Amino acid sequence: MSPTGPAASDFPALSAQGHVTFLGAGPGDPGLLTLRAVEALASADVLVAEPDVLGVVRCHARASVNTPELTVVDAQSAAAGVPVLRDAANLVMEAVRGGRRVVRAVSGDPGLDGNAGAEMLACAAAGIPFEVVPGVANVVGVPAYAGVPLRDAQGADVRFVDARTASDRCWTEVGASDATAVISTTLDSVAAAAGELVSAGRKPDTPLTVTVAGTTTRQRTWTATLGTIAQVLKQAKVLPSPEGHRPVIAVVGERSSAAQRDQLAWFESKQLFGWKVLVPRTKEQSASLSDQLRSYGAVPHEVPTIAVEPPRTPQQMERAVKGLVTGRYEWIAFTSVNAVKAVREKFEEYGLDARAFAGIKVAAVGEQTAAALVDFGVKPDLVPSGEQSAAGLLEDWPPYDPVFDPIDRVFLPRADIATETLVAGLIELGWEVDDVTAYRTVRASPPPADTREAIKGGGFDAVLFTSSSTVRNLVGIAGKPHNVTVIACIGPATAKTAEEHGLRVDVLSPEPSVHKLAEALAEFGARRREAAKEAGDPVTRPSERRPGARRRRTTT
Repeated sequence: MSPTGPAASDFPALSAQGHVTFLGAGPGDPGLLTLRAVEALASADVLVAEPDVLGVVRCHARASVNTPELTVVDAQSAAAGVPVLRDAANLVMEAVRGGRRVVRAVSGDPGLDGNAGAEMLACAAAGIPFEVVPGVANVVGVPAYAGVPLRDAQGADVRFVDARTASDRCWTEVGASDATAVISTTLDSVAAAAGELVSAGRKPDTPLTVTVAGTTTRQRTWTATLGTIAQVLKQAKVLPSPEGHRPVIAVVGERSSAAQRDQLAWFESKQLFGWKVLVPRTKEQSASLSDQLRSYGAVPHEVPTIAVEPPRTPQQMERAVKGLVTGRYEWIAFTSVNAVKAVREKFEEYGLDARAFAGIKVAAVGEQTAAALVDFGVKPDLVPSGEQSAAGLLEDWPPYDPVFDPIDRVFLPRADIATETLVAGLIELGWEVDDVTAYRTVRASPPPADTREAIKGGGFDAVLFTSSSTVRNLVGIAGKPHNVTVIACIGPATAKTAEEHGLRVDVLSPEPSVHKLAEALAEFGARRREAAKEAGDPVTRPSERRPGARRRRTTT
């Protein structure tokens, strides 16, 4: 893209007036998108996004949005970490024809990062209405996530320097001052930038932090001084590296001191920071668990091990749902989210809604099952007060009383492989049970080859097992996890199955809840981190303990 932008005469007249939104996608953390950015993405007809932010913004756009590709056209600049892309201004102008709404998404902030200003001038010259949605700039967001405040109560000058375009005069001015310098550069150019500042007058013992992949769970920060940064990166085996062109943010000044950063590094000190955690669940059930893992700094990797399919013969389910409407049942008991989903789908097929549950008592096992019912518009009458399991439900289930219960029958929609514990217990309490297969659980297809290799080779730091079937199915489709991988199980039965498959169970959830399981894993990670610090050892992830892991690791 030309730094001056194309002239208005380069574009033919537009057939209808469209609109362009120049949108800052932030440094990399999807949570840093602004509310206005999400609104603009939701209404976009065309999304022109830089490759490194497409994954951040695409999920907020409509499924039908058109995403023309920005392609690298200059291999030499790509090797230097500053690839020249296909002229984005031309793509924007092409897209805006016909009155379409175009979102042009850039990394960081449109006014501070990149050359979006040139594209804005092209729109202005062509008479195209546009707006700017600011984003969190890289030079502001990355230091914040690295635990390096740029100013404090005493105040200080802050200078932003792009090392790739900085002039000799710029280096001289920054080097001669005591301002906090925030430098955009590349990993293999950090030492050269530090040398420029020392040559211009900065003391070699001035603190310096260097952060790569800032605001993401791949973030890594090194603390050094202007005089020692080259040695620090070499000792950490970060350089030399073929990935030396990766962009970094370096902060020079007293606020980068190691003592201060140790107290303020909130992001990289999260309990599971950087841990790659395998979530072997059905795709529909893994979203909330993955979100929780991300809040602990982990990188969840969802691998479906169980596929949910309709029953082979749907007549039994159809009769039960019709009986629900005609008053055949006193109770309906849901033991899983999938059971709620199966009944809800059958309701929708018949044009029914939650009002069909009027007069029927509803029981639910587990907080997620109860939440799925509430989302359906049904508030459960009974949720176990203790253990969230079939046994826990039976402890609270009232015995059948012909005086108070006009109907003695319970509708139990379940999986085809469900145990008979609940059925036997309800019969013992005097109830008649229609035990209906609402859905079938089958083993999912094997994951991709690289995922299977990571599972068996120790590429994952932890794996969460939420049922005995997830243990059996994961081992069946992908192999047994490596012995360095932390194994976390939702309950004793699941732990027993894991041990039967030769796995060492490290974490056991205090309650049969996926959220409690994730919480228990986070507590395990925190204890492990503190133990390493107390021993004076570096904080590492479990996967870094496998043979050869340190040797193969680069800058992640």
